[in-house]
Amino acid sequence: MLLRRVGQNGSVKQGFKRFEGTTTYLTNDALSAAVNCALALERPLLVKGEPGTGKTLLAEAVAASLDAPLIHWPVKSTTRAQDGLYIYDTVQRLYDARFGDGDVKDIRRYIKMGPMGRAFGEKHRVVLLIDEVDKADLEFPNDLLHELDRMRFIVTETGDEVVATERPVVIITSNNEKELPDAFLRRCVFHFIDFPDQELMKQIVRVHHPDVEQKMVDQAIVAFYELRQLPRLRKRPSTSELIDWIAVLKTAGVGGDRWVRELPYLGVLLKKEQDVDLFGAAKKSGQWKS
Repeated sequence: MLLRRVGQNGSVKQGFKRFEGTTTYLTNDALSAAVNCALALERPLLVKGEPGTGKTLLAEAVAASLDAPLIHWPVKSTTRAQDGLYIYDTVQRLYDARFGDGDVKDIRRYIKMGPMGRAFGEKHRVVLLIDEVDKADLEFPNDLLHELDRMRFIVTETGDEVVATERPVVIITSNNEKELPDAFLRRCVFHFIDFPDQELMKQIVRVHHPDVEQKMVDQAIVAFYELRQLPRLRKRPSTSELIDWIAVLKTAGVGGDRWVRELPYLGVLLKKEQDVDLFGAAKKSGQWKS
C-alpha cells in the first residue's frame, strides 16, 4: 500500500511504501502508524522507551524497508548541534602549515561533514538516526530545530550552502532521562515503545532463535519477566539480554527444570552487583520461586 507524503507547505509529494516492520524487526499497529505518520508529514519521529526496547533497531528497520542508507549519529554529553553539521579541522590545518603537507589555503580541505551534514548532502533519501538525544545538554534539541526545519545550512568558513535535495527521514531516540523542550516536541511525531508483553516477546525470540525448543523458550521468558519484577532492581534486563541469555543456555545444553530456579549465567541478565545480591537474597528468603 502506498501513502502520500505531505510537505510542510501542504503540497502532496510522491507516495511511499507503508512501514510494517521487517522479517527481523516485529512491530505493532501503534508503532507502524507513528512511523508512517512521520513519513507522510516529513517530520522527525521521536521515539522514547526504556533501554532495550528496540529504538535504535527501529531506525535500521525503517532504513531497510525504504531501501535507504542509514546514517547514525550517537549523541554524547559533549555533543553540540554544530558537530552534526560540520567540523572545521583547524588542528590538521595548523599541522599541514607547519610541516608543509598540502595546500593550507584551500579551507574546504579541512571541512568535515557531520552526520546531519552528510544526510543533507546525499542526492537520494537517507535515514538519519539521532540516537539518545537526552544525553546532551538542554540546549542541544533547540539548536537542532532551525536546520531540521530548513534542511539547509551555510558553512561559515567558506560561504558554501548545503541544501538537502531529498529530505531525510529523521528518527530521534530518547531514554526519557531528561525532559525535552516543548518547542522541539511540537515539531516531532512522538511514540513511546512499551516493553513487549510475553506473547510478543516469544515472537521476537523466535526470530532470533527459531531452533530452540519451545519448553526452554517458555521457561526462560517466564523467569525473565519474574526477574524484571523483583523489587528495587536497579537495571532491569532488556530484550537483547534475554536473546543473549537464551543463546548461552542453548550453547551450554541446559536441560531439565531445576535451572529455572538457579538461573545459570546470571551475569548475562544482571549487570550490577547490587542486583545480583538482590537476586541472591530473594532466593535465600524464598521470594524467588520460578
